[in-house]
Amino acid sequence: MRRQLGLRAVGHTGTLDPFATGLLVVFVGRATRLARFIEASRKAYTAVIRLGVATDTEDGTGQVIAEMTPAAWPDRSAIATTLDGFLGVSAQRPPIYSAKHVAGTRSYELARTGHAVALDPVEIVIDALELGSWEPPDITVEAVVGKGTYLRALARDVGDRLGLPAHCAALRRTRVGSFDVADAISPEQVTAARVRTPAAMMAHLPQVELDAADVAHIGFGRPVARTDGGGDGGPVALVAADGRLIAVAEARDRVWQPVVVLEPAA
Repeated sequence: MRRQLGLRAVGHTGTLDPFATGLLVVFVGRATRLARFIEASRKAYTAVIRLGVATDTEDGTGQVIAEMTPAAWPDRSAIATTLDGFLGVSAQRPPIYSAKHVAGTRSYELARTGHAVALDPVEIVIDALELGSWEPPDITVEAVVGKGTYLRALARDVGDRLGLPAHCAALRRTRVGSFDVADAISPEQVTAARVRTPAAMMAHLPQVELDAADVAHIGFGRPVARTDGGGDGGPVALVAADGRLIAVAEARDRVWQPVVVLEPAA
């Protein structure tokens, strides 16, 4: 993105594993500060869980650490019931080959040097986990998950509950919040003309139009009065009359308190 656009400020809303494909939402320039309002969004994936083989990376790039061919593969009903058991809030142990920090060092860096890594389980949310095709040994699933959920770890855990080693053989991110991979372009296709406006990137937030005086106040980072009755909440997009995104703010009692200002006062 830096090469394509000639900009140094480039940020994204969550890396993809090296073996994975799909959607990466990228912010450039001053808009990089908006990434936080997307990265916590639900993400959708299509994943292939391969039963019978476990690897140290929990995907197809790693070394095989366990193999098992059952006398009979589980039937579709048993798999569907197992997947349903992962819905909702649960604790998940992240893969040791992950970007989690252990005493200031990335977990994958320790794992690659042969250090024993023990990661604590973290709370995750799985909103949907639908069974697609079941062609032994491969289960295709459509998943909608919250931030911090590892599909590689899910593949491992599905296998455990079915009594078989398993890993994630393929993974594609199809959606991040309101952004869909069907609307994505390849990195090589990116030009300044194809970069969306900050307002378009925050279109999923409630919109509050400001008058000229309030635009000036927000430009200095000052709160502006609300007309919606008060109460706490947010975030909201504060926009000018011409649709430009001026700031993202939170509702604080009777004012809009800016948390990211896109157009500071001159």
